Amino acid sequence: MDQGYIRVAAATPKIRVADPVYNGEQILALMREGADAQAKLLVFPELCITAYTCNDLFLQDRLLWEAKKTLQMLAEATAGLDLLAFVGLPWEWGGRLYNTAAAIGGGKVLGLVPKLHIPNYSEYYEGRYFASGNETPVWVDFMGEKIPMGSKLLFVCEQMPELRVAAEVCEDLWVVDPPSIRHALAGATVVVNCSASVETVGKDDYRRSLVAGQSGRLICGYVYASAGEGESSQDLVFGGHDLIAENGTVLAEAKRFTTGMTFADMDLWRLKSERRRMNTYPGSLAADGYLSVPFRLAPERLKLRRFIDPAPFVPHDAGERNKRCEEILNIQSMGLKKRLEHTGTGCAVLGISGGLDSTLALLVTARAFDLLGIPRRQIIAVTMPCFGTTDRTYHNACVMTEKLGATLREIDIRKAVTQHFTDIGHDPERHDVTYENSQARERTQVLMDIANQENGMVIGTGDMSELALGWATYNGDHMSMYGVNASVPKTLVRHLVRYYADTCGEEALAAVLLDVLDTPVSPELLPPGKGGKISQKTEDLVGPYELHDFFMYHMLRFGFGPARIYRMALEAFAGGNAADLVPEQPAKGPADEGSGRNTEVSGSAYTPEVIKQWLKTFCRRFFSQQFKRSCLPDGPKVGTVALSPRGDLRMPSDAVSRIWMEEIERL
Repeated sequence: MDQGYIRVAAATPKIRVADPVYNGEQILALMREGADAQAKLLVFPELCITAYTCNDLFLQDRLLWEAKKTLQMLAEATAGLDLLAFVGLPWEWGGRLYNTAAAIGGGKVLGLVPKLHIPNYSEYYEGRYFASGNETPVWVDFMGEKIPMGSKLLFVCEQMPELRVAAEVCEDLWVVDPPSIRHALAGATVVVNCSASVETVGKDDYRRSLVAGQSGRLICGYVYASAGEGESSQDLVFGGHDLIAENGTVLAEAKRFTTGMTFADMDLWRLKSERRRMNTYPGSLAADGYLSVPFRLAPERLKLRRFIDPAPFVPHDAGERNKRCEEILNIQSMGLKKRLEHTGTGCAVLGISGGLDSTLALLVTARAFDLLGIPRRQIIAVTMPCFGTTDRTYHNACVMTEKLGATLREIDIRKAVTQHFTDIGHDPERHDVTYENSQARERTQVLMDIANQENGMVIGTGDMSELALGWATYNGDHMSMYGVNASVPKTLVRHLVRYYADTCGEEALAAVLLDVLDTPVSPELLPPGKGGKISQKTEDLVGPYELHDFFMYHMLRFGFGPARIYRMALEAFAGGNAADLVPEQPAKGPADEGSGRNTEVSGSAYTPEVIKQWLKTFCRRFFSQQFKRSCLPDGPKVGTVALSPRGDLRMPSDAVSRIWMEEIERL
């Protein structure tokens, strides 16, 4: 248990049919292995103490008694193992026999969960031995003590309230109305399943989709342990297909026809956040009839066995990434298409700088015009060179516009900005925020006035990462009539442009797009450096966008605080190869214009100090710059995270960052 993380395991021991003593030894060995690996929740197969395939031997007193003795031995062993385990065994009560999952921990049996749905079809013949279990808990005798037995048992960890475990047994998951639905409604965050699912051709695919789908539907963790080697092969084969899923995703899966343990680290805080975010989730209001059974676990720091994606907005698989890019481009262009149709305008105006964001906006606009059947020449791309414009970006802007068939207009704004400096009494040699923002606002004024001339619409180019950081000039590049990139993060912009280059089928256009990709991100508001190279690189000033996109995703998508995000970033960006990106100082390394950060997804590593400092920058800017987001132009949402003040982020402009910053200082 560590900041909401808990290591869980599904275990399939090699067993012998009708030999509880041997089986208990194998189960205990795996329990010790799990404890050594810091697993806190272990799940074993259905009836694993006796074997599932005992058939009429289940009616033998000797077998039932030895199974209880083995359970007692296993329960006592948990006193020194610090874990909660579920093991399957037959249980006689009230003159009937039940197929149960016993919860053991802290040196004792905590409860028994009986199987509710008894299959008696095809290869299954359980109705010959077992009765359908009870939902409402009753108290049964076990070795001189009373323990609860019933489906409606909720095992609650005292040290980690988010860990609320409930159980179902094999067939219970496969029916129309699984008990796990009621468990989740009662507050269970993890459902375990002691199972004995036989192997037939293709069944593994269905089993996998069933477990993953149930975890997604219920927004829970699901640990599924299935019987394997050692079960009778008289008519059936059991593959030990163990699965661990979380909110629709399979975290870990055993190789079938093997024995042993399958581990995964679940994120209970993420599950809690997801349930809290979805107000259609009913919460824990349906706990009637449930008995809460407390148990204790000692917190431990984990070296996570869990992949934390350093680029959560960007799929790693190339095929999936291309599919995502196509979908996003369609969403953007369809959003703009609707706005153009509604306003009745056949003209779009946008500033084209030769940078990534304006390139993407131009590509989207061209698609929208194609959808409407409007000639692309009615897209007016305006390049407005000023003090910081370099030959490279200027050339790319011109060539790109030409190759896309849009109309290029060049308006040099140096004289206008210089006159403005004279009007307000600003020294042009003073390269401060006034010097920079005057250029951005002049460009926006030019675009708006051209739109008035042409009865057109100004298309916004700024992306979501810039909006999160407030890296936009208020009423400058901050403003437009429709912002097509408003919910596209910077780490994804690059891949959208690359995808267009790869699929456009035009060699010359692809070449210029690839050169744009190789150009460092820059507002180009300060004069070029030596040799006419870009002197102002955005990531040197506000930090690496891959870090900021990571922070933004986990803060807005799951509501995580700085300490949790910092911990996740340490795992995602392990290593120390990016000490050149320390805040408040220029990046070391090549300074030429071909040194843009163009890794396919993310290959960078950062020291803990660098991560902490840029996290501080992100939180400070995110809060202080909300006023810019509070009056954003309209724009299409493309993913699960967005900043629109009318939709996803309704945040006061005067909210303070104190408690977030204090948490960072304590790291």
